[in-house]
Amino acid sequence: MAAVVAAVGCGREGRGERASRSVDTPAASAASDAPSASAETSGSRRTITFMGTSLTAGYGLPDPDSAYPALLQRRIDSLGLSYDVVNAGVSGETSAGARRRLPWTMKRPADVFVLETGANDGLRGLSVDSLRSNIQAIIDSVRRARPAARIVLVGMEAPPNLGARYARRFRSVYPELARKNHLPLVPFLLEGVAGVDTLNQGDGIHPNVRGEHIVADNVWRVLGPLLEEWDREGKARPAA
Repeated sequence: MAAVVAAVGCGREGRGERASRSVDTPAASAASDAPSASAETSGSRRTITFMGTSLTAGYGLPDPDSAYPALLQRRIDSLGLSYDVVNAGVSGETSAGARRRLPWTMKRPADVFVLETGANDGLRGLSVDSLRSNIQAIIDSVRRARPAARIVLVGMEAPPNLGARYARRFRSVYPELARKNHLPLVPFLLEGVAGVDTLNQGDGIHPNVRGEHIVADNVWRVLGPLLEEWDREGKARPAA
């Protein structure tokens, strides 16, 4: 499982980032603009921002709408929930890169902020302490910019080739920060997908269309109850 994570972004950072950068650019497409416009003009729909790596951006998929955030949007719509999804994934990005990019990303409305980062830190054997510090800084910044936003943390695992101690310390960052900050946690984004040939693309790294459905299920198990609860609270609140 972790062996597959070891290669995320390997040798592909430049190409992957060019391919996915438009996802986080306001003028990229009408689809990516729609959540901001809806939230700001109608006030009736909330926005979910997914900040992540190639695993969120949908690197290598035949259609961006096959990436798990888009699958979750379809599930949200089918349930009649009032949320719009923004995919702010960038391939090859480390947690330090996500921290630097955050001010730009937070220019969009964000009522729910789903944070997936760290896979490329593990690939490069970067400091676990820096990973922890970067994720905490992102959480703090989101809370300052959007005090009412709900934050969901997505867990990742490190490759085994850097040693068991590194892998243990890396894995522990996510539950530790979730407890410290009282955040819901997706334990491991690629649970049930990593290491399964039939669920990954030819590179053996990134989920294929079938694998994306399982990834979406992994995230929904944590995100879904939060959205449904908040949606019920909003509908029950008297109109101003």
